Amino acid sequence: MEITPKAPIGRPRSFDAEEALERAMMVFWERGYQGASLTDLTDAMGITRKSMYAAFGNKDDLFRKALERYTEGPASYAARALEEPSAREVATAFLAGSVSTTTRPDCPAGCLGVQGSLAAGDSGRFAQDTLNAWRDDALTRLRQRFQRAVDENDLPPGADPELLARYLMTVANGIAVQAAGGATRSELQPVADAALRNWPPV
Repeated sequence: MEITPKAPIGRPRSFDAEEALERAMMVFWERGYQGASLTDLTDAMGITRKSMYAAFGNKDDLFRKALERYTEGPASYAARALEEPSAREVATAFLAGSVSTTTRPDCPAGCLGVQGSLAAGDSGRFAQDTLNAWRDDALTRLRQRFQRAVDENDLPPGADPELLARYLMTVANGIAVQAAGGATRSELQPVADAALRNWPPV
């Protein structure tokens, strides 16, 4: 009689890593780095801590991967905005994307990149440093795009690419904080429109 081998006892259940990461991103987005406990994360992901460590590493590693997913997903408006043909259109798309992303009804309010490390103490230093670098990278990309606009005469010669980039980032971050506090898209889009009225003419 042929004996069929049994499956190994205690074999870990398979799971969809992409879906699990998406759920982890949502937890970090809603609760921030420090507010998201390992239990919160594994419960949302539907896996054990052992499986989480095996698939994603520790909490810092998971946060970094979640931020990458956020950048490529909900926050991808920033990269798309840089491809707009004019500096004004870059600024318009960047702020419109900020308003849209931070007020999505199917996602946590605000921005993971802004709220992710707010009120974090020493235990949240990794998240603070990671998000500072994330925001600095966005600032650098905007500055380089506006420098190109100056070089191409799409912005006036006296325009300051650094100032314009920081201006946009400041407005976008403020929009995110307002959204986290309950402000709606209809309330925040006029703020973005008002900010663009100060944009330098060509």
